[in-house]
This record gives sequence, structure tokens and C-alpha cells, in this order.
Amino acid sequence: MLNEEVRKIMSSDPVTVKPSDSIADVTKVMFDLKVQQLPVVEDNKLVGMVTSFDLWKNCMNQSKANQVSDIMTTKIIKIAPIDKVGTAAELFMDRRFKTIPVVNLDGELKGVITAFDVIKHTLKREYPKSILYSEIID
Repeated sequence: MLNEEVRKIMSSDPVTVKPSDSIADVTKVMFDLKVQQLPVVEDNKLVGMVTSFDLWKNCMNQSKANQVSDIMTTKIIKIAPIDKVGTAAELFMDRRFKTIPVVNLDGELKGVITAFDVIKHTLKREYPKSILYSEIID
């Protein structure tokens, strides 16, 4: 199960933002979607990630930043669609983040994989029919 390719369980159409998007707009998107990380894409290529932590730091520093490019993280861990689910699991355990962008060799964003995707995939293999919370998990 952890030896399968990431592309089989990743979200292949994630919501993305642009470096030029306003921080206010991105904050609203993250709040409305109840997500803590969003890939930042320009010309179909991944250029960074913006996280709720980036937004908090911006507020705490009372920064004059206006755009995502001012606060986004550009040094990010990413994996390929053919990388193994186990690799993603190890990265989640080691680096303590929740979302990893999945990119091809050209740096184009192909999807994202979350720690929840790995947990759900593993659980469904062990318990094909959910015992609890079936309306949420199935």
C-alpha cells in the first residue's frame, strides 16, 4: 500500500494562487476552503507555497506586505507523481508539514498529497468499509 505511486492518491486539481494575488484574497480563500496551505503557481509552474503560518507571521510582524509573493515560502519539499506513497509518509513524519506539492520534471504542478490522503489510503486498505464516520470518510 505504501509502495504505490503518489499519483494514485493525490488530489490532481488543487486550488492554487498566484504570486500577485493579494494576501487578503488568499486569506479568504484559505478560510472559506478550510485549508492551511496553498500552492503558488505562475505560468503553470510551482513557485512556492503559502501557509496559514506565513499569514500569521505577516500579521505578527505588522508587515506592509500586500501580495502572496511577499510572504510565500519558496524553499519547499516536492515530489514526483511516480514517487511512492511511503516516501510522502516519511516526509510528513520527518518534516512535520501537511501538504506536499506533486510536480513533473518541468516543475509543473500536477497535484498535491496531504497527510490525510496517506492516512485515508492506508485505512481503506486495512478496513475497506469504514466503521466510524462512514459519511465523512467514504
